[in-house]
Amino acid sequence: MCLIAWDWQPDADMPLLLIANRDEFYARPTQALHAWEATPIVAGKDLQAGGSWLGVAGARRLAALTNVRDLRHHRPDAPSRGALVSGFLSGQQTAADYLAQVAQEATQFNPFNLLVFDGDSLCGLQSQSAHVQHFAPGLGAVSNAGFGTPWPKLLMLQSGLGALQGAQRTDTDALFALLAHDQSAPDHLLPDTGLPPERERLLSRAFIRSADYGTRASSIVMLRRNSAEFTERSFDARGPTGQVRIAL
Repeated sequence: MCLIAWDWQPDADMPLLLIANRDEFYARPTQALHAWEATPIVAGKDLQAGGSWLGVAGARRLAALTNVRDLRHHRPDAPSRGALVSGFLSGQQTAADYLAQVAQEATQFNPFNLLVFDGDSLCGLQSQSAHVQHFAPGLGAVSNAGFGTPWPKLLMLQSGLGALQGAQRTDTDALFALLAHDQSAPDHLLPDTGLPPERERLLSRAFIRSADYGTRASSIVMLRRNSAEFTERSFDARGPTGQVRIAL
């Protein structure tokens, strides 16, 4: 998962609205959104390592992951970060307790951001600092740097979500339109993460397309008081491959 924005309103009829894009190599085998066998998890699955990037367990449990783009500290032998998503969704720990546990072993993994919701609290962990954040109500976002790092596509998605009012906030077409934004940021606003400028331009888009790498899934999660709705659109190098909607 490479770009997430959310609106956390604990007292509203829909406490959490989250939209996200997952970017990955097209060759990496993936199973689209589905109910996992013998667990409460509803998520897509990385068939190479077995974990996920975004999932729910009912209306009161959510986890989402982004990688942190840090070429200097990448280890090819590190364990899969996707297991951190399924680990939370299959358990009963509070968001804060789970992240505190993960923080103790975070250095085993390549850098990541982990966002978890337990029905009462929305919390995040940035692995490099091992700091657990308790998010206040309102808008938030994360991409492939620390929570809230003002990359152009992060600011675009967060402000776009905040601008939707009334019925637009449950209009999946309007929400998917935000995730489909495919314009590169101006060069002077590009982050410097150690990649060549042309790669930074490509990755500055909310929706990425290239010959071998791009946005594989766009997701919308609406968590209400006693129900949830999860809609995912899938893509490969040729374009859309389908849409799945699961109501819980």
